[in-house]
Amino acid sequence: MGISSLLRTCLVVLTLNIFVYIINGQPLVPALFIFGDSVFDVGNNNYIKTIVKANFPPYGRDFPKHISTGRFCNGKLASDFTAENLGFTSYPPPYLSKNAPGKNLMIGANFASGSSGYFDSTATLYDAIPLSKQLEYYKEYQKKLVVIAGKINSTSIINGSIHLISAGSSDFVQNYYINPLIYKVYTPNQFSDILIKSYTKFILELYGLGARKIGVSTVPPIGCLPASITIFGKDNNNCVKKMNNVAMSFNKKLNDTSIKLQKKLFGLNLVILDIYQPLLDLVTHPADNGFFESRKACCGTGLLETSILCNAKSPGTCANASEYVFWDGFHPTEAANKVLSDDLLASGISLIS
Repeated sequence: MGISSLLRTCLVVLTLNIFVYIINGQPLVPALFIFGDSVFDVGNNNYIKTIVKANFPPYGRDFPKHISTGRFCNGKLASDFTAENLGFTSYPPPYLSKNAPGKNLMIGANFASGSSGYFDSTATLYDAIPLSKQLEYYKEYQKKLVVIAGKINSTSIINGSIHLISAGSSDFVQNYYINPLIYKVYTPNQFSDILIKSYTKFILELYGLGARKIGVSTVPPIGCLPASITIFGKDNNNCVKKMNNVAMSFNKKLNDTSIKLQKKLFGLNLVILDIYQPLLDLVTHPADNGFFESRKACCGTGLLETSILCNAKSPGTCANASEYVFWDGFHPTEAANKVLSDDLLASGISLIS
């Protein structure tokens, strides 16, 4: 992250903190709704039959009270820091958890599921919750909200709240590049078009349900994930260039499509939140950002482990995750998530203005 970008982020964070203080601790938006994959999953996968889980040590070892909540991280996610930056004193609960019912739903809900994606078949491969099902849960949520807050208040809450989406990484890394039924049929460019079509459908349906403030994170530099380098790097410890090129191409399509959607849909504020460049900066210049290691992850050997392969018996797990960009083979550490969340906040400022 450059100096100017860092200063801009600091100013934004400072300004928001002042706003939160002035309005007596009230959040800057009524609620926060979160959709997508393991980047944002805070525990929904705990309640479904899938092997893609993170509700056991060492996951969560640096989270408050050292609880393994189901977050694919040693601590907080970027969405957790975003909730804090917006003035929330607690996080939107995973919708499938016992903490979701009743007035806890007033601050929003988290529908994200590890190994989900824009392509429903990606979620099916891992028995995760596809975006189409996440939308069904969101509809169910809205009915519950009407009972709690009334129809008029519910509409106001939905219209004024921020909806965050993170998807696409699993579609490529956990599906396209390992699935001959897809990569032998479609080029990366063709597969990207399929994902964009699904993305467009999702945004249109979300808009139809009342969402007006939507933030969508780009696909990160998937070729720099420790697992990607290990599997596809051909014994090279550098980022896999072809995978990063695909991510950049997809992100351009995502941005172009989003601009068209915003022009088409009255009152929609659709913002693309760039996570590609900030994470690439952490990977390529770790020392400049206060990190020691960016090739290997903290958990186990740091080359591949994630989910059930990253467990309490994994040999070699680092003692201080704050020195690492990645926690496991696919996911950033809490320290990296904090940096990324500040960048997300800066790029998404229009969602709260």
